[in-house]
Amino acid sequence: MSHTVARFAVAYLLLLSAAPPALAASITNKDEAPVVLTVTEGGNRVEVVVDAGASERLCPSGCFMTTPDGDRIGLSGDETIEIVKGSAIIK
Repeated sequence: MSHTVARFAVAYLLLLSAAPPALAASITNKDEAPVVLTVTEGGNRVEVVVDAGASERLCPSGCFMTTPDGDRIGLSGDETIEIVKGSAIIK
């Protein structure tokens, strides 16, 4: 019986590792310097630094994001966004 439980546990872990990640907005900083984004989610406001060339996943349940150039964007959590010259380009 212990072999059956072990096989089930291994199969379950493999299934979990193959599951797609939770939805979240993907943000890539295409600028040559880090950018600071202000993210308001569920009433909590935080500043997120995205390094030059780096990507972050934010807002799985939706949020508002303020870009370096002052634009405020509502996100549902499934967007792909690029920061170019301080502006957000939603794809």
